[in-house]
Amino acid sequence: MLSTTSQYALRALCHLARQSGGAVLGRDLARSVEIPANYLSKLMLTLRNAGLVDTSRGSNGGYRLRKSADEIYLIDIVELFEDISRVDPPCFLGRARACSETTPCTAHAALRGLLAAYLNFLVSTPLSAIAGTPNDFWKGADAGTNVNRGEHLEKSI
Repeated sequence: MLSTTSQYALRALCHLARQSGGAVLGRDLARSVEIPANYLSKLMLTLRNAGLVDTSRGSNGGYRLRKSADEIYLIDIVELFEDISRVDPPCFLGRARACSETTPCTAHAALRGLLAAYLNFLVSTPLSAIAGTPNDFWKGADAGTNVNRGEHLEKSI
């Protein structure tokens, strides 16, 4: 349902939400959430420009959330990278014209409830609801290990 870019953005922000206010270096963030570092830097620029993260340089530099994870909703993140809107969702079939009750596409009636529930989930769910705890880790792509410490996973998101 989400592009890789949106998934990466959610991973990165969930990781930042689990931190206790300290900044996270880009290379550490990339490694922790398994995002290529170059991809992450472009992604974080978009998130910074949207007012979701702060960046700083220097010995205590890195990335941190600009607002509390309770104040950032999933739609705030996803709509930066997806063709989705709070008020005018795109046509499921990708038609150029707007898909609505008055000008529905052929899939509109069948998907109306699902799309409304999905949009409601994005609009009403704060980042804090999916961020997890500091003990949650991303599963290593090959070994099922904690990519931060090389330990066996206890939890994964």
